[in-house]
Amino acid sequence: MATVAGVDFGTLSVRVSIVDSQRGMLGSAVSEYPLHRKREDPEYATQSHDDQMRALAEATRAAVKQAGISGEQIEAIALDTTGSSVITVDKNLQPLGEYYLWCDHRAKGEAEEITAAAHLENLEVMEWCGGVYSSEWGFSKLLHWLRHNPEKRKDFASAFEHCDMVAATLCGVTNPANAKRSICAMGHKWLWNAKLGGLPPEKFLTKVDPLLAGVREKLDGEYATSDQMAGKLSPPWAEKLGLKSGIPVPVGAFDAHWDAIGAGCRTDDMVNVIGTSTCIIGITPSPNLVPGVCGVVQGSVHPQRTGIEAGLSAVGDIFNAIATRAGTDVATLSKGLETYRAGQTGLLRMTWDNGDRTVLVNPNLRGMTLGWNLQSTAQDELFAAIEGTALHTRVIFDRMSSKGVSVKRVINAGGIPQKNEVLNRVYANVLGRPVLVPKTSVTSMGSAIFAFMAAGTFKTIEEAQDKICPAHKVYEPDAAEQLIYEDLYRLFGRLYFSFGDKAADMGDVLPGLIRIT
Repeated sequence: MATVAGVDFGTLSVRVSIVDSQRGMLGSAVSEYPLHRKREDPEYATQSHDDQMRALAEATRAAVKQAGISGEQIEAIALDTTGSSVITVDKNLQPLGEYYLWCDHRAKGEAEEITAAAHLENLEVMEWCGGVYSSEWGFSKLLHWLRHNPEKRKDFASAFEHCDMVAATLCGVTNPANAKRSICAMGHKWLWNAKLGGLPPEKFLTKVDPLLAGVREKLDGEYATSDQMAGKLSPPWAEKLGLKSGIPVPVGAFDAHWDAIGAGCRTDDMVNVIGTSTCIIGITPSPNLVPGVCGVVQGSVHPQRTGIEAGLSAVGDIFNAIATRAGTDVATLSKGLETYRAGQTGLLRMTWDNGDRTVLVNPNLRGMTLGWNLQSTAQDELFAAIEGTALHTRVIFDRMSSKGVSVKRVINAGGIPQKNEVLNRVYANVLGRPVLVPKTSVTSMGSAIFAFMAAGTFKTIEEAQDKICPAHKVYEPDAAEQLIYEDLYRLFGRLYFSFGDKAADMGDVLPGLIRIT
């Protein structure tokens, strides 16, 4: 028997769960931190490392207290974070600014430059990340920072993903070269590939921009899967967290990847981690390269398997925006949606309010709703938005299937599915297959599983999943609703590529609106 702490850093808060290998969840606590936005710049989104670490200490102590145990009983702590959330540091591993959060899209231009240069140079690793580099990823964010912070360049020693920065901080690492880096984070967001020599060559990076000279060396170090240790909890941070020093801290990963593990994801499963955005996470037995996805990385989700990632740039954020414009909240606006049926609103909602993450990888898109009439309501739009996110998910699944990715089970995880039966019903009908939903929250449960592995409690991840993961509730598709969604899907697909593909006839309309604004 062992007790561990699983940590999940989300977009707005950190959750710490105290989990026992025999008794399950003993206690959990959440602490919030601010997300810094600018109304005059909708692409801007940053967070403070200090704010997040203070929240971690607060939530850990509260979770231990709720569990009714001593912090000395915790045998390991593991953490996941959002990504790509990037922070630059000096030679002492001190932040030179705030995190460029995953949803910070200021680096759209940099992403386009990296994509263009990679295709010009026939950079092979681009095939492993879907063929298009994103403004949500590491190198584009770092290049944007270098261009816009000339006064800080002299102090720039390295850049880190959030998960690696937190692990290094907890372990008392003060030299960037000694901090271990997550293969999950670096493989999906930084063009790192072990078979291709690690990071892209220096020659390529400097062709993108001379400001990237020397960056490859500054990002060098030990890259590891999450069955390896980042280090041990340092005495100062042990005191702040209320835990004992010296307990193992495994190499971290992205929240959605570990949420998939916590939801019971096995080989050939696909997990929709649905929250503010959606990350679609799968485990495959071998690499299948898929254009438009967010990376195919060996060892990223499961240390002994190949992980594949895709997703939608906004889901819960869209629902919240619709409710806010209606002067209410999502829970209130959702009352009565259980009576809605497929296509009854007459609306078709393109859920591009925050751009397209997969498969177009186009941040210069915006939400679009067709079919309004004089009786259409905000509640109609909310239901159409749920349908739109499901239809977009099917576009992604179909792209994966066309490239040989097998999907045996679909699991809806994340914060929304357990609170929204309507969404799960719509997804089952649109995808045309059963949708499994964990019966209890899996947020931070993946972290707990990797903490148990670090503590030596279980021999395999699968053994830990069998003991720790909750059972699933199954939503079966309705044949009559499926037929209607087949019609809607054909229409959705035409609009998706006509307005979303930069080379299509209507591909300049939504980017044009952004430019005019």
